[in-house]
Amino acid sequence: MALTKKPVTGMKDITPAEMQIREYVMNQIRETYKGFGFSQIETPCVEHIENLTSKQGGDNEKLIFKILKRGDKLNLETAKEENDLADSGLRYDLTLPLSRYYANNAANLPSPFKALQMGSVWRADRPQKGRFRQFTQCDIDILGDPTSLAEIELILATTTALSKICPDNAFTVRINDREILKGMALYCGFPEDSMDQVFITLDKMDKIGFEGVEKELLENGNAPESVSRYMEILRTVTRDADGVKKLGETLKDVMDPAVCQGLVHIMETVKDVAEADFGLEFDPTLVRGMSYYTGTIFEVSMEGFGGSVAGGGRYDKMIGKFTVMETPACGFSIGFERIVTILLDLSLIHI
Repeated sequence: MALTKKPVTGMKDITPAEMQIREYVMNQIRETYKGFGFSQIETPCVEHIENLTSKQGGDNEKLIFKILKRGDKLNLETAKEENDLADSGLRYDLTLPLSRYYANNAANLPSPFKALQMGSVWRADRPQKGRFRQFTQCDIDILGDPTSLAEIELILATTTALSKICPDNAFTVRINDREILKGMALYCGFPEDSMDQVFITLDKMDKIGFEGVEKELLENGNAPESVSRYMEILRTVTRDADGVKKLGETLKDVMDPAVCQGLVHIMETVKDVAEADFGLEFDPTLVRGMSYYTGTIFEVSMEGFGGSVAGGGRYDKMIGKFTVMETPACGFSIGFERIVTILLDLSLIHI
């Protein structure tokens, strides 16, 4: 039987020309982040299956490439479910491995710890342009800092890197907070047990628009008055710091005012000190699907590409799953493959 010469679906061979671009982008990101004081680490590409399936990775837990047990541990006759056959899997992102790494090494690390990771991750997703089953992520995280200074530094570092790599492409940082999402839903009268479904629908805003979101919320059985009130807020709130301040006043009976105050501080400080030229806006429809986010969330949209090219947020409870003691944590990830796709399409790099 002849061997197959094409790579596995969703993965690709990389030519020397593309490899030059990838190395250029990687070096620009690495040097920029090191200039902001981040220390590079590395974690194994294989993780314990119980960590990967701990209900923190959202839909990504459905996309894990699982690794079969070996030798005597693999018993097909007694296995009752899939996880009985697997004891590990390929990591689907770099955040979960970082949390395990920090829990295991915190005694020997500075606090706060500013981590830089660059490496491959794997998801059994449907391949499409700019999306592969094996792809590279470039993450920076600040662990041990509960203040908004962590978000500010992450945004400044990421936008500096993007402005160096794609100087001719305009981009915008969109920012929100998971607590604001919950506060808006409570204010409008949605029951707490329906909020996950509300946010799943809201997350489709980019694809189906305001009318589509409103229609789906009603089809899911939500009270018309709640849906109407919710859509009115989403349509009328302004996308700047003043809009966040006014929203904080509206939600003061259902949410701690400090949440909006913190977001305003982040936005105003970033605008005051950022050297890179980019847009910064409050987006009340921004959800981000990872279930481990607990506070601030952000994404970057860039001219020349339909989806986001970077994203992240605060995940204060993940490390506590390993140590019992909660550790504040916040991270930002550049979509390396998407940036490379933009550069390949637009031929912006001349090496």
